[in-house]
Amino acid sequence: MSAEIIRLTERMTETWNAGDAAGYAGLFTEDADYITYFGLHLEGREAIEEVHRKLFETPIKLAGGDREPRIRQLTDDVAVLVIGGTSTLNGEPDPSRASVITLTALRTPEGWRFASFQNTRVSRP
Repeated sequence: MSAEIIRLTERMTETWNAGDAAGYAGLFTEDADYITYFGLHLEGREAIEEVHRKLFETPIKLAGGDREPRIRQLTDDVAVLVIGGTSTLNGEPDPSRASVITLTALRTPEGWRFASFQNTRVSRP
């Protein structure tokens, strides 16, 4: 089960970096809640695809996080993940773009999908 969820997180990076908005959105449930680090609340897979289609035209790419995802299995069909990550702009790493992301993964008839996503920029006091 954890391996399937880890693979889902890897697909997030792969589809993002490939500029595949439909593939990226397909990792989420039809009614997913997606909150960007700007606080924009996207409701549903269609909105996730639409916003990311435009975003993927920019030179932002995802880079790996500095730690393993923390997965808390709440039930056989629901897990909460906390993962870290960052992105690059024009191929240049930018530490100011580091984020902590909280996701809810849900087992569906199509396999594991994300039902919620919350992206928060890491800040230093």
